[in-house]
Amino acid sequence: MDTLELIKRVRRLEIKARKSSQNLFSGAYHSSFRGRGMSFREVRAYQPGDEVRSIDWNVTARLREPYVKVLEEDRELSVLLMVDLSASSGFGGALGSKRETLLEACALLAVSALRNNDKVGLIAFSDRTEVYLPPRKGKSATFGILRTLIEQPIQSGSTDIAAALRFAQSVTHRKTIVFLMSDFLSKPYADVLKPFGRKHDLMGLRVMDPAEKTLPRWGLVQMLNPETGTPVLVDTGDPAQRRLYETSIAGFNDYGNQAFAACASPLIELVPGRDVATPLFQLFAQRARR
Repeated sequence: MDTLELIKRVRRLEIKARKSSQNLFSGAYHSSFRGRGMSFREVRAYQPGDEVRSIDWNVTARLREPYVKVLEEDRELSVLLMVDLSASSGFGGALGSKRETLLEACALLAVSALRNNDKVGLIAFSDRTEVYLPPRKGKSATFGILRTLIEQPIQSGSTDIAAALRFAQSVTHRKTIVFLMSDFLSKPYADVLKPFGRKHDLMGLRVMDPAEKTLPRWGLVQMLNPETGTPVLVDTGDPAQRRLYETSIAGFNDYGNQAFAACASPLIELVPGRDVATPLFQLFAQRARR
């Protein structure tokens, strides 16, 4: 992909994300994530309707007329997008790949952070950390993340979520809003996820194609493990093979559900080819009500 085509693709993605952000995310993102607290802005003369508890008694005594403290929310937040770019992210059919769904979700989240003047950063990982962009503010940070995700080649290694979480822990020194995005076809990571979720505001986005959950009846098929490159001959018509496959996938999903539940963090599912904005909006709205 040449530079001009890359710029055009990033721009198209940013425009699409901005439209969805304006239509669905207005207020939902902002009210879902609180700042670090209230900080002092100024004192001013008391006005009818001000709460008595906001009176600054020291200033009032000195000036001999009532003054109140004016506080404002400290909104500066850091958002970290942790994106699984292992080879399995390339899985997909006619409706689109998991990689494209991850990219669209990242665009929406990055644009929402930009609209709220929050910092946003990126960790792209496979079985190791592929890219780390520290959280920064501004449009250049958003464009840099989208450009990196488009340019970064799909990795052939396996997925190591635990290693990615340990790296994230080493580079985040204050509470951060973290979106961990993967198909979560990897174990184990629960022991690292739990303390990480206690320190940070963690949310999981599981991207899985419905075709991955069941084995189609295609007879004898040579399949290629996308993460190891190992060819395997599978009899897809054999009920035992089908049960084994479906049990394995269900096991990964159950493990992920239990791991996120243990640290009281939400885990939602995004489906390639389907709307990405609505599940994220519902997640934000649920958090805002809570």
